[in-house]
Amino acid sequence: MAKAFFRLQKFLRRTQFLLFFLTAAYLMAGSLLLLQRTRLVIQQGSRGTSASQALDGMAGAGIVDPRTLQNPHPGPRLLVGMDAMQEPALDQWHSPRWLVSRNSELRQLRRRWFHRFISDQEPMQTGGFRAMKHTGEHKGTYMGCFSDDSRERTLKGAVFYDLRKMTVSHCQEACAERAYTYAGLAFGAECYCGNKLPATASRPEECNSECKGQKGSVCGGVNRLSVYRVQEPWAGARQRRNVIYRGCFRAPENLTDTFPASLIQPNLTVEMCSEFCSKKEFPLAVIRGRECYCGYPTGGFSLHDSADGALCHALHNASSTTEGKYCLVYQTPVQDTRCTDRKFLTTKSKVFVALSSFPGAGNTWARHLIEHATGYYTGSYYFDGALYNKGFKGEKDHWRSRRTICVKTHESGKTEIEMFDSAILLIRNPYKSLMAEFNRKYAGHLGYATDRNWKSKEWPDFVNSYASWWASHVLDWLKYGKRLLVVHYEDLKQSLIPKLKEMVEFLNLTVTEDRLLCVENNRDGNFKRSGAKQKDFEPFTQEMKDLINRYILTVDEALRGRNFTGLPREYVPR
Repeated sequence: MAKAFFRLQKFLRRTQFLLFFLTAAYLMAGSLLLLQRTRLVIQQGSRGTSASQALDGMAGAGIVDPRTLQNPHPGPRLLVGMDAMQEPALDQWHSPRWLVSRNSELRQLRRRWFHRFISDQEPMQTGGFRAMKHTGEHKGTYMGCFSDDSRERTLKGAVFYDLRKMTVSHCQEACAERAYTYAGLAFGAECYCGNKLPATASRPEECNSECKGQKGSVCGGVNRLSVYRVQEPWAGARQRRNVIYRGCFRAPENLTDTFPASLIQPNLTVEMCSEFCSKKEFPLAVIRGRECYCGYPTGGFSLHDSADGALCHALHNASSTTEGKYCLVYQTPVQDTRCTDRKFLTTKSKVFVALSSFPGAGNTWARHLIEHATGYYTGSYYFDGALYNKGFKGEKDHWRSRRTICVKTHESGKTEIEMFDSAILLIRNPYKSLMAEFNRKYAGHLGYATDRNWKSKEWPDFVNSYASWWASHVLDWLKYGKRLLVVHYEDLKQSLIPKLKEMVEFLNLTVTEDRLLCVENNRDGNFKRSGAKQKDFEPFTQEMKDLINRYILTVDEALRGRNFTGLPREYVPR
């Protein structure tokens, strides 16, 4: 008996030692693997792995949404999760060819963010503050390091973000184009413009953030601004600054009460008045005879009711009975800053609101309007680095954090829709939406696809797949949405303030009229397409039109069936 017990005790000791050894070996192997992977990520970041290379590798692993890789054959329900659900009859014409796992996509977005984070931080770890300098290829004068108070910011005339390629020269050029005297950089990626130096100077070593796009150069620090005086452009360049004629308007009864700054100058010109108002940091230059006034659009001077231009030209006629009643209004290069301050919600939102649309329906533009009207960031179901670099800081915030006023999504399907408590459903003419999304796929948010793209076989395949997605997206939100506000892109564009006010009220917020007028004054933001626009041609064949028109009629009928306003008459087939 004692012998058997001894054998059992010996076996247990050996087993305990074996388990301990296996556990230690497992932990060591895991640690080595983690170190190896971290080293690989840092090496990739230091080599500047491009987004396209990263995406190619992800595609090989089978975890990337093929739409991101510009798959010419996307299905109409590309972003739907793995839940199977009964589709409307129209989906039977073009059923999805594959579905994408949302969990895989979210995991990949986190990986992409981590790679970029490592890439951004590595130069700072190796370079250090001593390697950075204030002098470089830029031509401005370095004024010093200053404190930056976000609540009482001195350089607030214009704000730009570029979290990948910000340089001192880029910031100076952007401020110079808008007639500002000083350019300030903070956090290595943020650019601020203004005509007054900040009041509080800081120690030089406190500006220690390296510019994201220029190794060895200083771009401010945490709540610190590296301030430069921009080089004064030559006279010809000043004349070419973006001064926009807004029209002829009836002058307010008391101009000095309406406008904070004024100038009386014999032989007054548009350039002289615009330059004066730009230096005063006002977005409007108002001319009445030899009088120049500077200010903002207000309730008493909203710029909504323009007059006949001949009435303003009659001001130069001394015998005219209209003298003094009308004025010329110009938009200066200066940005209206009354609505540019934005922040995250201080407490988590109790209502989870979606800003839902089909791709190409103006979601980014609507986010720009909502953020500037409410003063709060919008979130996104996805991560778009290009939008984050343009100032949409909610892009990097987790979409379910509830720290944003609403969340962008192109998703449809029962599960994806029922996650939200309410939604603003943005609908746009499918012809325009399809063209806008095709432009985005081949030229980014602000570019245009080439003639070669339009004439390729990808365009017909794109229309066949995406047209049904446009319809099914609306139908799903009408079917599963809990509380909806339907906004038509065309109505928002035509009647911006009334529609935007309706959207803000849906979000349970109130805003001042001056803030809404500021948004209207900055309505385009940085999201208007530039470059060579497509020539006048008809990209849609008759077969495509017949297909799209059937979807339009189906969606129009569904909207009216839910007691919503039908689609705008301008594009509903008759």
